[in-house]
Amino acid sequence: MEEFIKFENLIDHTREYVNTRVHEAKLTVAKKASGAAAQIIAGAVVGIIFLISLLFASAAAAYRLGMEWGRLWLGLLAVAAFYLLLGLLVWAARERLIRIPIMNSLIHQLFKNEQDEED
Repeated sequence: MEEFIKFENLIDHTREYVNTRVHEAKLTVAKKASGAAAQIIAGAVVGIIFLISLLFASAAAAYRLGMEWGRLWLGLLAVAAFYLLLGLLVWAARERLIRIPIMNSLIHQLFKNEQDEED
């Protein structure tokens, strides 16, 4: 009879251990996902602020070039051509300039605690 009680205790402890490990895994996933989401949101906010600043700087540059050349539309056209060229260059190198750095950043964010433990 005593062996049966010990076996029941072993099953209860095993069940508690498994439940604790599952709960710990859920918390770890939630922590990593929220960290990655926070990084993405922060990057998006900074990116929007940067784009607004770039928009105003581009308008000022286009206006200045237009005044220098005597025709406002030439300044606007020059700035548009510059951004078209820049866009084509970025598109050609999108893998190296955009995709890989974003993937590396997210992977680093998701696995940074595991790297800290290894060091």
